[in-house]
Amino acid sequence: MATVGIKGYAYCLNHAPETGLRYGNTPHVERETKGETEFLKELPSFLQSYEEAKDYAPNQAYIGGMPIEKLEEIPQPWYGNRLTGSGRYGSYGEIMPEDEFIGLMDICDVFDIIWLEKGFAASVRKKLSESPVMNGSVLSRLEEGHDLSEIENETAHRKALPLFHGGKTVGCVRNGHDVDDCLFAYVLLENLASKAGGLLSLLHLLKNTGMAPEEIDFVVECSEEAAGDMNQRGGGNFAKAIAEIAGCVNASGFDVRSFCAGPVNGMIAAASQVACGARKNCAVVAGGAVPKLFMNGRDHVKKKMPALEDCLGGFAVLLVPDDGTLPVMRLDVLGKHSVGAGSSPQAVTSALILDPLERAGLTFLDVDKYAAEMHINEITLPAGAGDVPLANIKMTAALAVTKKAIEKADMMTFVKERGVPGIAHTQGHIPSGVPFIGHACDALKEGRMKRAMIIGKGSLFLARLTNLADGASFLLEPPSGARGGASTVSKDDIKSLLLEVLAELSGKLQ
Repeated sequence: MATVGIKGYAYCLNHAPETGLRYGNTPHVERETKGETEFLKELPSFLQSYEEAKDYAPNQAYIGGMPIEKLEEIPQPWYGNRLTGSGRYGSYGEIMPEDEFIGLMDICDVFDIIWLEKGFAASVRKKLSESPVMNGSVLSRLEEGHDLSEIENETAHRKALPLFHGGKTVGCVRNGHDVDDCLFAYVLLENLASKAGGLLSLLHLLKNTGMAPEEIDFVVECSEEAAGDMNQRGGGNFAKAIAEIAGCVNASGFDVRSFCAGPVNGMIAAASQVACGARKNCAVVAGGAVPKLFMNGRDHVKKKMPALEDCLGGFAVLLVPDDGTLPVMRLDVLGKHSVGAGSSPQAVTSALILDPLERAGLTFLDVDKYAAEMHINEITLPAGAGDVPLANIKMTAALAVTKKAIEKADMMTFVKERGVPGIAHTQGHIPSGVPFIGHACDALKEGRMKRAMIIGKGSLFLARLTNLADGASFLLEPPSGARGGASTVSKDDIKSLLLEVLAELSGKLQ
C-alpha cells in the first residue's frame, strides 16, 4: 500500500474588503463598463469590518479557531449570530487585516511593482514585526515607502492602480510593461496577492511543523492564477517565487492548474514524488484570487445582507514519508474523472467516489466524512447557487442507495453523519476538499475518525478549450504504524534480531 504522511497543515484568510470593492471582478467590470451604478454605490455600506469577519464562525473554523463540528450548533444565519471573543489566530493559521496584507504584497514584490506611502509602510512594518511567523529576513523586504505625491503621479499618468485602506490611498500597483497586458497592473495585483496569500500559509506551515525553511525540499503551488508574459501567459512559477520569499533556499517547485480540481491534483502530484523517494518532502501551497472577491456581491446587496466574500483564502500542507506516526494519504485509492466518464452529477460522483472505493474493496460506509466543494452556503444561497456541500453529500447518499450500500430510509442519516459543512470562501480552488484536511487529520490522530475522502472538482469549460469537467479524490487514514512506511524498529532491535537469527542458523548447521 502506497502512503505518505501528512506532517502539518496551515489555513489563512486575508481580509481584503477595499481591494475587493475596487478589483473584485464583479464590481471592477461593472465600474469599467457602466460607471458608478447603484450597486457600486450601495456595496460599501454592506462591507464587513475586520472584527465582524474575524467573528464570523466559518472563518474561525477555516483557520482552526473552532472545531468544524461546532458550526452546526450555531444558528444560521451565522452573520447574525457572530462569535464573541474570537482571536485573530487559530490552531492552523490566521485572519490577517487588510493593511498588513497590502504590506505582505510589497514584501513579495521583487520588481518594484508595489509602492507604499511612507507613513503607511512604517505603520505596517510595526504591525508585521509582532507576527509570530514573520522573521527578520522576510520583514526586511518591506520598502521604506514613497511620498504620496509620487504614488498619485503613478496612478494619474502611468496607469498604476491605487491601493486603499480606510478609504485613503496608501499605495499603488504599477504596470510591469507598457504593452504586455499579461504584465499590466491588474494582473500583477492578482498574482502578487495570490503569492502573498500562499507565502503567509507556508510561513504558518513552517511554524506549525517546526520545520526550518531550509528543510523544505519541494513546493507544489495550486492556485488559479497564471504567471507569465505575452509569450507564455501561464508559464509559472508561483511555487519557487513563494519558496524564495519564505527562505526555502534548498527547495524547487512547480505549479499545478486544473481550476477547482487543482489542489487535489496538486496533493496527488506532491504525494507521488514523496512516496517514490524523488523528494524528501513536498509542501502543497495556494493563495487566493482577487477576482473572486464579492463575486456574488450584487445578490448580497439585493438581500440587504453583509457582503461576505471579503477574504482571500490560502492553505499549505506538508507531505513526508510515512513513518507510522502521522495521518496518511493513500495513493492506491485515487479517484479521477476520465475523459469518457460523462459529465452528469451521478457520473462524476461515481468516478470520484464509487470507483476508487470499489477498487479498494471498501463501501460508502467505510468513509466517515466526504469533503467536496466546501463553499459557505450563506454566500452561495442568495445567488441561487444552492447549498453546494449539501448537494454533494446528497448525491453521494443517493448513489449509495442505488448501489444498495444503504437503505433509502437511511439517506438523510447518511447526509447528516457523513457530510461536511462549508467553511471556505468562493475562491474557486480553495473550497474543493482541502479545507477539511486539517480537521480530518486532527480527528484521525485522536481516533475520532477512521477514514475521510477529499474530493476536488474543476470546471475546465471556463477556459473555452473543452466542455469537459475535471475531478480527483483521495483517502485520508489514521497513522499506519509500521505499515507502508519507514521502519519504527530501532537499529539496536534490528541488530539483536539478526544476532538471534545467526545463532539459530549456526545451531542448525552444527
